[in-house]
This record gives sequence, C-alpha cells and structure tokens, in this order.
Amino acid sequence: MTQTHFGFETVDDAIKAQRVRGVFDSVATRYDLMNDLLSAGLHRVWKAYTVAVANVRPGDKVLDIAGGTGDLARAFAAKVGDRGTVVHSDINESMLRVGRDRLLDEGLALPSIVCDAERLPFADDAFNLVSVAFGLRNMTHKERALAEMRRVLRPGGKLLVLEFSKVAEPLQKAYDFYSFKLMPRVGKWVAGDADSYRYLAESIRMHPDQDTLKAMMKDNGFGHVDVHNLSAGVVALHAGIKC
Repeated sequence: MTQTHFGFETVDDAIKAQRVRGVFDSVATRYDLMNDLLSAGLHRVWKAYTVAVANVRPGDKVLDIAGGTGDLARAFAAKVGDRGTVVHSDINESMLRVGRDRLLDEGLALPSIVCDAERLPFADDAFNLVSVAFGLRNMTHKERALAEMRRVLRPGGKLLVLEFSKVAEPLQKAYDFYSFKLMPRVGKWVAGDADSYRYLAESIRMHPDQDTLKAMMKDNGFGHVDVHNLSAGVVALHAGIKC
C-alpha cells in the first residue's frame, strides 16, 4: 500500500480521503465565517479575481470542483445565464449540503453532485471551464485529479486552480507564526476545533509551490499555464488551457 501526507503526518493512501472528510465535516457549518476571520475577508477578493480571469460567457458550461459553500458556483451562474450550466460539486457531503442550501435560499437551483475529483462522473470534453478553489491540496493523487479535469474540458477550455501557495520570503516567518500559532487558536475559539485548522496550515506547506504546480499542469496536458500570485504569494491562481 502506498503512502501520502495528511498535513505533516504520513498516512496510507486509502485513508487520506477519509481523514480529510473528517476535517471538513467538522468545519462545514462555520467554514465561511472562519474564512472571513482568517483571511480578513480577502478570500472574497481572491475568488472575485478568479471569476474575472475565468471570463465565462452566457451559455458556457462550468464545473466547480471542491465547490463547498458555493461562492464560485454562485458567481459563475450569474455569468453563464439561463442558457448555461454550472455544476456545483464536492467530495464532502456536509460541505456540499451547506452550499446547496445556501444557493437554494438565494433562488439558485444548481446541480449539486457529490463526486471525487480523481474519478469525475462526466463525459469527455463536457465543460468550457473547470475551477477548483482551495481543494487541490487536499486531494490524494493530484496528478490524477488534474488529468481528470483536463479530460472533461473541451479543447481550448480553461482550468483555474486557486490555492494557497508559497509566500514571499520576507513574510515567511510572520506567516508561519500566524499559521501555526494563531490559526489553531481561532479555530478552537470560533469553530471548537483546533486540530482541523492545524491540519489546514500543514497542508498548505505540503502543497506544491507555484512553479511545481505549473509543471504538474503542463505534464498533465495543459499546453499553456499562467500563474497569478495574489497577496504576496499567500495564494496563487493557476490558469491552464487544454490544447
């Protein structure tokens, strides 16, 4: 049995998804509140930038992977209009349910599907755009997930990966203090769960940096990949085109 990482811990491949599911089951109901607190609201700016780069048009078909509480799905739905389709998906049912209910409360009845990004239940060449925000780092086999995302994209379609990345060197010490000291404490005070936020900080450090992820996307069939560093590299948006 092969092994992978769960934060800084080494675990068997077969149990990582289960451990990640436990993290997001724990934080689902307070996920958006915690995002606002921990990013000082910047996660909304990062997502708005992602939507701008996506440049989806009326009638487009969009797949939002790890769509969670539905921020990107909501924004894309406004862009594609009644002739388009936005599929809201997540491997975690608790997160997906929170997002689906919130979208319904706002009058948006989007298809919401529990699915694994490493085995997407969609036909080849089905979507104009695939997005994944703050989800790739939690996937066990990132290369397999990237290959699946490419498969379901139409030729010339775009993949957007918004993810925490490697912060600029002058900020590294301050960012480490924030991640490993403050994040778990806020998680304990607000969400009643320090361990999940300790894992999230560790998972960021284990995720490929900007150049490594760019190379992974190229190796998995994206002929052109742009990297947009946001907030001094705290977050990076990778935009890849299927050739």
